[in-house]
Amino acid sequence: MWEKRFRTLKRLGLAALAGVAILFGVMISTSLDRQPSLPLAILGVLLFLPGAVYLYVLVIWHWKSRYRGQHSDLWGALLLLETTGWFKLVYLFRHLMPDMRGSGRYVRTLTGELPEIPN
Repeated sequence: MWEKRFRTLKRLGLAALAGVAILFGVMISTSLDRQPSLPLAILGVLLFLPGAVYLYVLVIWHWKSRYRGQHSDLWGALLLLETTGWFKLVYLFRHLMPDMRGSGRYVRTLTGELPEIPN
């Protein structure tokens, strides 16, 4: 299930990057006193939003089911209560990306499963 979620995140991430590039182009054209293209701006937002929302939700799903660390309550409170998204980005780099790569505390066994962590 997580492999599929990670693939979906990669695909939506590529679309989001394209959306950001389009929005950046619209901002540049606006700053050069040219008429902004509303359809392009809408396209950029529509490409960006699904990836951003999916990433937001995926971080919470990951913490809920696969978190491998000693500060579960702290991460849970930070991910659910804070509104800026900074802790979700930190969690992305500290936990979600290592799990996607199968490295660090998310290294997999020969069967592809995560080993048990002794308490």
